[in-house]
Amino acid sequence: MKVFVYIVVFVFSVIIHEVSHGYIAYLRGDDTAKNLGRITLNPLVHLELFGSIVLPSMLLLMKAPILFGWAKPVPVNYANLKNPELDAVTVSFAGPASNILLAVFSGLGIRFISHFANFSNGFGGSIVTFLYVMLNVNLILAVINLIPIPPLDGSKIAAYFLPKNISRNYLNLNPFMCLIILFMVLSSGLVWSFLYPMINFFVTNLSGIVF
Repeated sequence: MKVFVYIVVFVFSVIIHEVSHGYIAYLRGDDTAKNLGRITLNPLVHLELFGSIVLPSMLLLMKAPILFGWAKPVPVNYANLKNPELDAVTVSFAGPASNILLAVFSGLGIRFISHFANFSNGFGGSIVTFLYVMLNVNLILAVINLIPIPPLDGSKIAAYFLPKNISRNYLNLNPFMCLIILFMVLSSGLVWSFLYPMINFFVTNLSGIVF
């Protein structure tokens, strides 16, 4: 049941992440995602079997220290944006921002329910558990996606601050090489010795749950 809850929360969160990219792109002038029917919460148009279901399930069953995966990227034609260079940053940040908002709402939901002791000890306890998973999953998704390794969102944000020739080469780095680098980063105990305290800090302050 716990694995099922994590998968449901993860799938929902990555869908919101991708829809946010498409919706902000639409607001900034690019209707590519809208015309392809990608600005929708229908999971069938977003899910990628391995990245959305198989990989996260394997990580959970293996009790890996992180939950990671992806949905089908929402297509964006940056040339259609009103201000292509700056809007590319806005569109890229929209995904992690949506995860941060989901985490905030989840934490506030936990705090609200905790004020009703009788409810939180009954059915409310199940809701708190769900919101706690939502809080953790979305904080981790936000943090990972802001890592400046292509094709993660953080790389497009970082590219804005680089000279154009360097930025172009940076974003076109070999995806296989980037995947290896990302794996090494996420497997690094040094990295998580910094990230876990930061995530726990936000979990504690958003939800009121003390570790």
